[in-house]
Amino acid sequence: MEALYSGGLIFDGERLLENHGVMVKGGRIVRLAPSTEFVGFTGKHVDTTGQTVLPGLIDCHIHICIGAEADLVAVLGQLSESELAVRAMENAQSTLRGGVTSARDLGGKSFVEITVRDAINAGRCLGPTLMCAGQLICMTGGHGSWLGTEADGAEEIVRAVRNNIKAGADLIKVIATGGVLTPNVDPMQAHFDKAELCAAVYESHRFDRRITAHALGAPGISNAVEAGIDSIEHGFQITDELVSEMVSKGIVLVPTISALQEIVQNAKSGIPDYAFEKASRFCEMHRSSIREFHAAGGTIAMGTDAGTPFNYHGNNVHELGYMVDYGLSPLEALQAATKHSGDLCNLSDRGLVREGYWADLLIVSGNPVQDISAVSRGENHVRVVKEGFDVFDHLGPYIADGRAQRFIHDEPSF
Repeated sequence: MEALYSGGLIFDGERLLENHGVMVKGGRIVRLAPSTEFVGFTGKHVDTTGQTVLPGLIDCHIHICIGAEADLVAVLGQLSESELAVRAMENAQSTLRGGVTSARDLGGKSFVEITVRDAINAGRCLGPTLMCAGQLICMTGGHGSWLGTEADGAEEIVRAVRNNIKAGADLIKVIATGGVLTPNVDPMQAHFDKAELCAAVYESHRFDRRITAHALGAPGISNAVEAGIDSIEHGFQITDELVSEMVSKGIVLVPTISALQEIVQNAKSGIPDYAFEKASRFCEMHRSSIREFHAAGGTIAMGTDAGTPFNYHGNNVHELGYMVDYGLSPLEALQAATKHSGDLCNLSDRGLVREGYWADLLIVSGNPVQDISAVSRGENHVRVVKEGFDVFDHLGPYIADGRAQRFIHDEPSF
């Protein structure tokens, strides 16, 4: 069935187009052309007057196995694998309903997220296109040890990389520094050394997997950059020298501003004291690093760390507002969430409104290039399309706090 989307603006992932239409057939975009070309079309027409059609957004950093609880480490430890699988699918579908049609999961549990990915890819469930890192790889006692695989030395790290690939991982994630949500670790301290990270990078690239590093402090970021990492997650302390090196090597920054902001803004809501103290201590450092990296021409891709405290799946779009607050223009934030994220995820047919690409679309009220809130506030979303399917028709509309849809009837329907 053909469908024509026209009447309003189109942001194609790179630029804003006026007086154009998008024709969708068989789940793909078959034509992007001036509106005059479609005069006389008698098929299904979606009138987008006063609206903007965008590519479905791509979130390069989520965790579908965790659900934004205040003390998520404690909650995660209480869940059975069967309950975890249900929650992971709910979180994935909340992500899709929030306008994110593709995402990288950067650390699951028991490879449940890979099972969810495969169910979506097989068409058994409607959800975002997922790329999964499997279990994050950290040093013994390192950040994320409550979630991932502990490994020490090059030999154990290589084995951990191979085990993830065996389980079906699309990419690899290593922990290069301490973090906020793990007690008794310093985010500024390097964890894996350069030799260990080199082993991880070499083994990942040998099997055609990209590799990213959780890296907050400068020593750990430096180790990862020198080892040849593909992207840096978070990047609290990016020095001038690191900015220059990352830009020259084309290393992408995925800043995940939402993760810190949601912790700081919900300080009195059950978040552990150690996590709030660390988050609040590094907010301004993080802001400065992002601004300097951006000013130097570095490539930024969108990532939210959705699943961390009060950072709800489905509210991923808040990150675009934060990026603008941190110095990106609305156009640059939109490019980060579409084209740049698609490039980082190695998606050859998603992330742009382009002929031959999958019809993953987000339609919003207004012009997000003028006002980013047209995208960053979910209540402004008119329609989410996944491979030609209307997501709201199938899963229900966006819900502000990221809860799963509840199918409750006033009276029994049988």
